[in-house]
Amino acid sequence: MKKVLVIAAHPDDEVLGMGGTIAKLVKGGCEVNVLIVTDGSSSQYRDSLDLKKIIEDKKKETWACAQKLGVKNVYYGEQPDMKLDCTPHININKVIEQLVRKLEPDTVFTHFWGDVNMDHQNVYKSTLVAVRPVMGQVVKELYCYRVPSSTEWTPYKADTMFMPNVFVDISAESKQKYAAFAEYATELREYPHPRSILHLKEVDVARGLEVGQGPTETFVLLRKLC
Repeated sequence: MKKVLVIAAHPDDEVLGMGGTIAKLVKGGCEVNVLIVTDGSSSQYRDSLDLKKIIEDKKKETWACAQKLGVKNVYYGEQPDMKLDCTPHININKVIEQLVRKLEPDTVFTHFWGDVNMDHQNVYKSTLVAVRPVMGQVVKELYCYRVPSSTEWTPYKADTMFMPNVFVDISAESKQKYAAFAEYATELREYPHPRSILHLKEVDVARGLEVGQGPTETFVLLRKLC
């Protein structure tokens, strides 16, 4: 049985980027855990008197989503959202490294380095540190996933374009993905916003058409040790 860790900067990144793949991995007998590195709210709602409640409500949404996908557990790094570019790199590294040591996953999914969102970029960088291929490293496979409303908004340059080399057919899991994302009531937007369910459906179908299969999620394979 594979042990998979999905690392996300914010609540909802995990389902937007690879909700169908998470469900498919679980159906295939894998143990999947999710790490949300930031609190997802402390900057966006910094002036709210209900900030603590907002953060707790977001955690409830994350767990409700995780249950629909079959995730074993959700872990929280409690770092400030939208501030990872000014958070000591070692703090982010520590959050990821400690969980990798605890769970010993053989497969890790993280953000794409070229995302327009700075938190995503810094989670990617810290993931590379946490799973660097030293002797005894338990992580054998490392992937980047695409997040709508971040990955496609980056400039079309060779160093920031998302060019996938792994295509996962989620035809049997797509409805499960969209139902899971619907648990994020605070993040849902109206079409044609990228964080709308209809947009997700269209993107998944389009990615599948590129390779002759049904709704598809795409990934960049960074490393695979056999």
